[in-house]
Amino acid sequence: YPAGKTGANYNIPDGVTSIGDLAFALCFRLKSITLGNSVTSIGQNAFAACTILKSITIPDSVTSIGKGAFQRTALTTIEVGTGNVNYTDVNGVLFNKEKTELHTYPAGKTREEYTIPDSVNSIGASAFAACTILTSITIPDSVTSIGSGAFNWCMSLTTITIPDSVT
Repeated sequence: YPAGKTGANYNIPDGVTSIGDLAFALCFRLKSITLGNSVTSIGQNAFAACTILKSITIPDSVTSIGKGAFQRTALTTIEVGTGNVNYTDVNGVLFNKEKTELHTYPAGKTREEYTIPDSVNSIGASAFAACTILTSITIPDSVTSIGSGAFNWCMSLTTITIPDSVT
């Protein structure tokens, strides 16, 4: 998808099954994207640095989402179709279905503090990337791993305690 396109909204055409790595990266004019029900995979950094992207719904058909897919966007919430068997959202935060991995905390959220649920045992790569409003993150003892770049560009983050359980 050409980064210089002027449209603010884009609908992925029916029949498209995969959104490649970096496919929409740096699309500074893109405000919303609609994924068709044929999309099964979203590549790494697929929407990275789409700095005004505010709206996305992950359809039931999506089975894989690459790391950093939504980093450095203006998303305030990520919605997941209720029939998706691999992913879910809790208050707009993207998790795997079992809620054991926090995949993406939307960078456009305006909360200053966030407590990761006790069900989580891993924080995905780039999970909190560019969450510039967050000042404090509470990580429970259930977390054993934190992916690379999980807290990149979190300019206001002043309080975070990594529990001994993280290996």
